Amino acid sequence: MNTASVSLRSARSAASLTVAGVAVWTLLVPAAVSLQAADDARTVVAELQRRTSVSSQRYEGLLRVLDARGKVSDKRWTLERLGSHGDSRMLLRFVQPAEVKGVALLVANHPDRASDQWMWTPALERDRRIALQDRSTRFFGTDFSFEDLEERDVDQFDYVMLGDDTVDGVSCWKIQSTPRQTKTSQYTRSIVWIRKDHYAMVRIESYAKDELVRRLNYGNLTNVQGIWTAKTLDMTDVTRGSRTTLTIDKLEYNLPMKPEDFTLQAIRRQ
Repeated sequence: MNTASVSLRSARSAASLTVAGVAVWTLLVPAAVSLQAADDARTVVAELQRRTSVSSQRYEGLLRVLDARGKVSDKRWTLERLGSHGDSRMLLRFVQPAEVKGVALLVANHPDRASDQWMWTPALERDRRIALQDRSTRFFGTDFSFEDLEERDVDQFDYVMLGDDTVDGVSCWKIQSTPRQTKTSQYTRSIVWIRKDHYAMVRIESYAKDELVRRLNYGNLTNVQGIWTAKTLDMTDVTRGSRTTLTIDKLEYNLPMKPEDFTLQAIRRQ
């Protein structure tokens, strides 16, 4: 890939509402599951994506990490993204504390494969590409992995409707999905809960084989510029017993942004 320039295709569908990508979902579809059920599940996910269609977004975020011993640490970042869902560029930059200030992650999302990611460390004046085998590692001490920060398009997965469920007393669809062969992931399956009233994501549980490894809960659902948006994301690393809460502030959609600001050359200058 030529990292000196960005080619963003025309908007096709939707944009991600969260910093954490909708992680890989699912089990193999048993033969007894009807094609109608699979079609219904995909329709729900496609509608969620359609309703969150934006060309760009920007927000400020507070990351509060609570480790298994109860120690709390805070980090702040800004996030900007530009492009259509699954085919966008995202720039995440830490602003606090001092030891991580200026560190940036550039993510190039693709509709048909895993994202490309580069980390910029100003203290070293060096950038490095994040290898695929490193995407399962924790991102800067948080409970989000590098993979959790990439977007995923509805066409990258096959879906199965598991039925109805409730989360915090709200009626939801419960859906499993499996990544297609072009996707590379640490997760073998995940389950996602989508509200029936707003088509908003409220929970994702991600598995490695048969073991639940991460649970992401979406809270403080707010209508921002006509889009139902979770302002709080709570990621639990089940195996470590730690949790990271992302609180989103100053969120705006459909802002004017320039593709040339989403390149390695651009983040080196800042």
